[in-house]
Amino acid sequence: GGGALLLPGEAEALVQALRGGPLRNTGDHGWLRQHEAIEKLNMQAILSASAGQEQLLIELLVNYAKIPTLIEELISVEIWKHKVFPVLCQLEDFKPKSTFPIYLVLHHEASIINLLETVFFHKEICESAEDTILDLIDYSYRKLTLLAAQSTNELQKQAEMMEFEISLRALSVLRFITDQVDSLPLSALTRMLNTHNLPCLLVELLEHCPWSHREAGKLKKFENGAWHVVPPEDHVRMTKLDGQVWLALYNLLLSPECQRKYNLDGFNKSQLLKLRAFLTDVLIDQLPNLVEMQRFLSHLVVTEPVPPKKELILEQVPVIRDRIVRENSGKWQAIAKHQVKHMFSPSEDELKHLACRWARTYNLDVMEALVPEKPKCGLCGSEATKRCSRCQNEWYCKRECQVQHWQKHKKACNLMADALKKIKEDLKVQP
Repeated sequence: GGGALLLPGEAEALVQALRGGPLRNTGDHGWLRQHEAIEKLNMQAILSASAGQEQLLIELLVNYAKIPTLIEELISVEIWKHKVFPVLCQLEDFKPKSTFPIYLVLHHEASIINLLETVFFHKEICESAEDTILDLIDYSYRKLTLLAAQSTNELQKQAEMMEFEISLRALSVLRFITDQVDSLPLSALTRMLNTHNLPCLLVELLEHCPWSHREAGKLKKFENGAWHVVPPEDHVRMTKLDGQVWLALYNLLLSPECQRKYNLDGFNKSQLLKLRAFLTDVLIDQLPNLVEMQRFLSHLVVTEPVPPKKELILEQVPVIRDRIVRENSGKWQAIAKHQVKHMFSPSEDELKHLACRWARTYNLDVMEALVPEKPKCGLCGSEATKRCSRCQNEWYCKRECQVQHWQKHKKACNLMADALKKIKEDLKVQP
């Protein structure tokens, strides 16, 4: 059944304790405790969502008004990555015994967006974001522009990194936000349609399709956290990510409220009409709602767009990012120095302590329960039972596939094996 990782009282205590803190404290003890709490809530959310029992966590987040806090934390760590991290890496005295604490900060963004992706499906969560929904829309927009801009070989390098996955989760969150267009504040619609022109950005993502690429004549798609070879009979199957883009477009283009606000001028119209080429019968069979999209586009061909009425409303704007940047402007170097000294140069004992806590947070039974489905063979894509013993990261159905795949897999395997070794050495974890 639904694995309960936390007792209701524990979950409540963790949610209640969530706080925003100054950027300067990123990585300190209080911050690490909160990171751990978010990880636990994350695992709890995934386990209970798969068992259809997430109501408790949803209620806690709404009642304690913690969605704005999480959005603020998300943006804070995004800023840390851009402003503090590069400075920190170049400091003379940055010679950590272990990069593990730094890794945790980089991982924090992934952790929060993961939690948001799991809960944002619920209308009341979306509503409880209140004004910070604007900040989240802007955040997602920044991530999607990253996705749309990448060339394929860049992406392979990126795929080893969290940034790619973070952007894909931001896409899901954005789709869940568009599910609520009827109840969103007007400024949120303006932000999505006019400020950021999301419909055109989404068209670009469909064209660009960063989650699939061809390699040595085989089609590979990114699903559930890894690249998989797609067998020929599945080439036309829509992936979850394509689905998210189509649903977001559907929500943004077919809602009457959005149609009133969106300017279907020459450029936007010609971009949207590109969608017609993608709307094949095979696609519509998989997502029947898209019939309405097809009608909308056929109608668009023959209509002269009427520019939306200029409305004089005071638009709210997102404030979190500007506020954090303003508060810390001119201090990035000082913050980096402070953090290197106090947070990212832990002693042996502190590291051991951190490793033990970490191992407890990620107890392995939970990890097993979180793996969503049977792994697939890295070469042929059929169900796999054998795992590469060096990197623990790639699966195969039989030895022949593993041997054939080795030349391809070698580089990633070495990287992963080194990383595992390094973490073990860093943490002096006895096997």
